[in-house]
Amino acid sequence: MGPLHGVKIVEMPAIGPVPFLGMLLADLGADIIRIDRLSLDNPLASGVVGPFGPMGRGRRSLPLDLRAPGAAEAALAIIAEADLLIEGFRPGVMERLGLGPDVALARNPKLVYGRMTGWGQQGPLSARAGHDINYLAVSGLLNGIGQAGERPVPAGNYIADLGGGAMMLAVGLLAALHAARESGTGQVIDAAMTEGAAYIGTFTAIMSASGMWSQSRGVNMLDGGAPNYRCYECSDGKYVAVGALEPQFWKALVETLDLDPATIGSPYDSRDWPKLTKILIATFASRGRDEWDKLFQDKDACVSPVLDMDEAPSYPHNVARGSHVKVDDITVAGPVPRFSESVTTLAEPTRSTPDSAETLLRAHGVPTEQIDALRAAGAIH
Repeated sequence: MGPLHGVKIVEMPAIGPVPFLGMLLADLGADIIRIDRLSLDNPLASGVVGPFGPMGRGRRSLPLDLRAPGAAEAALAIIAEADLLIEGFRPGVMERLGLGPDVALARNPKLVYGRMTGWGQQGPLSARAGHDINYLAVSGLLNGIGQAGERPVPAGNYIADLGGGAMMLAVGLLAALHAARESGTGQVIDAAMTEGAAYIGTFTAIMSASGMWSQSRGVNMLDGGAPNYRCYECSDGKYVAVGALEPQFWKALVETLDLDPATIGSPYDSRDWPKLTKILIATFASRGRDEWDKLFQDKDACVSPVLDMDEAPSYPHNVARGSHVKVDDITVAGPVPRFSESVTTLAEPTRSTPDSAETLLRAHGVPTEQIDALRAAGAIH
């Protein structure tokens, strides 16, 4: 009985941020029907990150070839009863399938129609292919990620795909759902990952405009340039992350490392950064990562071990919080955030059976003769 219990969602087939968004909404208790392709010919779609892997959990599967005759009308029978729809096709694809916003909202005026693309529904690049690295590049953020004097470094697909795309559309969907329930009128949401990423970078943009942030990589307060906000290698080749920005945290760090604040310089004077960085590099290289972690456990110095994804689930704090769960024997982060009343539970893995499509279509009022016609056209198994 999560906070989205009773909210009905249609999720169109996709990879990346759309399935991530579907997972989030399913974990929050939404009732999601995902229209799946009949053939999973994309390596990403057919593997563990595909629709039936851990990230595809919590949906009911409707295998349907949307290009087949009669398939759009069958899909509209599902959409007619939904509160939200989420799709991540290039602009124009849903329209060509006969499932564009005009058609969908004519059938269901209260529908919130969420569209997630890299470049947005309009603009010179709207029809172009792209991935997180491309959207991040045009947002202005990629240029600032990396070490001084070296090339920009892509940050996985966390920022544009998942942050600027999935999370921004999640906020938009919930806001529009609230508005639809107040007004009785749905609407279309245009969530562009490029713009979402740029929006995430608002703090940095303001700092830059104020002359407090350089466009050069690795020379700023929060990008690894400052000695009190960067990672240091330890004697075992592993790393610790230091975030001792405020004076009280810096004081605790210096005291724990047994350094003389009068001789090492100050992190609040950029002229001292090179000297201070060398001192901290040498200091942290004298012990292993876990030794430093133990030493700083009871210190408010903002020092943490840099864990890999295999180590994180067994870290004591994460264990105490129950932060990780297993889905199909794969360890992943558990549902977040946590609610005091609307308790979330891990959505069950999605399964598909030979009669999944027929069962769902019948439940939504699609007559037998139409289902037979879909089967004859190869639209369903």
